[in-house]
This record gives sequence, C-alpha cells and structure tokens, in this order.
Amino acid sequence: MKIAILSRNKNLYSTRRLVEACEQRGHDPVVLDVLRTYMTVTSSKPEVHFKGEVLPQFDAVIPRIGASVTFYGTAVLRQYEMTGSFPLNESVAISRSRDKLRSLQLLSRRGLGMPNTGFANNPDDIQDLIKMVGGAPLVIKLLEGTQGIGVVLAETKKAAESVLEAFMGLKANILVQEYIKESGGADIRCFVVGGKVVAAMKRQAQPGEFRSNLHRGGSSSLIKITPAERATAVKAAKAMGLNVAGVDLLRSERGPLIMEVNSSPGLEGIETSTGKDIAGMIIEFIEKNAKPHKTRTRGKG
Repeated sequence: MKIAILSRNKNLYSTRRLVEACEQRGHDPVVLDVLRTYMTVTSSKPEVHFKGEVLPQFDAVIPRIGASVTFYGTAVLRQYEMTGSFPLNESVAISRSRDKLRSLQLLSRRGLGMPNTGFANNPDDIQDLIKMVGGAPLVIKLLEGTQGIGVVLAETKKAAESVLEAFMGLKANILVQEYIKESGGADIRCFVVGGKVVAAMKRQAQPGEFRSNLHRGGSSSLIKITPAERATAVKAAKAMGLNVAGVDLLRSERGPLIMEVNSSPGLEGIETSTGKDIAGMIIEFIEKNAKPHKTRTRGKG
C-alpha cells in the first residue's frame, strides 16, 4: 500500500517508527510536511499538491498533526478523505479531541468519569465557579494548552481567584477542574488501537510537580490496568470517533477519571515502557481496515 504520513519532522521518533513499520510490512511510506502540502478545491477533481507536484492517490493517510497546526492539518486530511484515502484518524474526530471543552462535553454525554469541570467567561462568576468544582486546591487549564503548558495548580482560594482574574483579563479561554489529590501526581496513558487497549503506562510527575507529562520531566513505567480503566479508555476513544488514541486517566476514589483524549499520541514513551511494537500494530490496523471511501464522514463535516 501507498501510505502518507503527515508530519512536520521526519526525524521524530514516532514518525521514524511508523516509516520503519510500513517498510517492514512491505508498504511504501511517504512523509509529508503538512504545512508544505496544499490543495485545489474543485467539484470535478480535487487534488493535493506538494512542492509544485500533484501527489498521487494514497491508500491510507496517517495524521501526525500537532496541536498548533490543527486547523490547516485537518483541512489537508479532509482533502484526502474527499479523494478516497483511508485516514487512520478522521479529520472530524481530531477536531473534536483538540477542543478540550467539546471533548469533555462529549464524554459527559456518554456518562464517562472525569474530574468535575467548570467553564465561565465573566470574572463576576469566579466565586461560584470555584465552588462548583469543590473549592481549592483546583486545576486551571488554558483550552489552547498542550503537553502540560498552560496548566496551573491553585492551592488556595485566593490563588485561584488571582489566576482566574488574570486569565480572564487576558481574554483567555480556561477550564477549572477539581484536583484529584489521591492520584499523587500520576496518571495512566492507555494506548487504544482499533477499539482495544494495546498498551498502558504510568506517568509520574517529578517531586514538587503535579503535571506528569513526559515533556515536563515526568517518568514512565509499565502498569497493569483494571477492567474498569480498560473499558473507560475504549469508550473514550469511541466517543471521539478515534481509531488510535492516547487516553489519559487518573485513579480516584470514585474510579477512573478521564483527563484527556489525545489524537496523535507519541510512541516513544509507550514503546520504551512496554517493549511493544505499537507502530506495527497501527500499520496492521490499517492493513485490515483501509478501503477506498471508507471514511464515515467523507470530508463532509
């Protein structure tokens, strides 16, 4: 199969592993910088171009689209969906997962566990907003933040009021969430491929830090998840419409709570921690499912 990998950097671990997995299984992978890919939108023959050339039809497209280029990246992916290529994750599903508030609302509609979350626009509502999530300590998140950036732990009510007033004064969109103290600065990354959790790792924050992201210096290790955690991760990926997802969970006294559903989860941490060939599993999923015009939305929404 001809497989396009939409990635800004062909030297990234995840991109390299996907190329290796394609080649090992006899496929023809091409890495395309999504920001150098452009398109012609016509009613007769929609095309995708790259550096002055018309790109051929691909059997499948693997989107590795960073959060900062979501709008342009999903537009390129949508163009491929219109031409009949099979997307590993559909453009609509990626857009859902990248909108933190929308994704939480979708998870809420499915009755899935998550930290109590508040969203408001006016500084006059700060007092009630803090009360809604159980008071301080609480977590404040920028909707546009990624990899732990723009996430603040406010340990007192006064600190929470000050941070919220500052963010609102800057017209930033923010979420307020209850702080799950019993998680102890750790979360669980469940890697879902084709409706199954194929691997899981525990991410532990550094001493004095509550964010467990590996980009923030957190450590990862192998972990055995419970049936409830496995079921929650699978349902979360399904709620987003994602074939491949990294579902981040917190262990709490009331069961697993979903922190985030990632549509472009990194492979390095999970493969290193578990020793599993996750890239190979992704390509195997494509082999079994890639058919022309199989996209559910076909670029329509």
